[in-house]
Amino acid sequence: MADMSFEVEELREYCNDRQGVTEEFPFDFDTLVFKVKGKMFALCNLKEEVSRVNLKCDPDFALALRQKYDAIIPGYHMNKKHWNTVYMDGRLSDELIKELIDHSYDLVVAKLTKAQRKALGRD
Repeated sequence: MADMSFEVEELREYCNDRQGVTEEFPFDFDTLVFKVKGKMFALCNLKEEVSRVNLKCDPDFALALRQKYDAIIPGYHMNKKHWNTVYMDGRLSDELIKELIDHSYDLVVAKLTKAQRKALGRD
């Protein structure tokens, strides 16, 4: 078990360090959404008592993560095949949470146009 929880401000900082990321509130004033080139890769509700983040995930990897970690469940209010909800309450290491954020970001970037990927320095 990790000794500290990954905080929402750390999430913001980490996500915004990725190339081409914007943050917005497209659904309501509580749900913070991180996008790369207009495509969502992470979102969290700022009003939740326990911090959690929804992250895009490869379907097979998503199932494996859910089986291994009780702090990772099918994506809340999302396509459960492609999204996980990751609790940032100390049960997972900060390193693993960052790896899952990177995985989500990379999945979205891989689906962008060649020109968009090139603009991000990824192609």
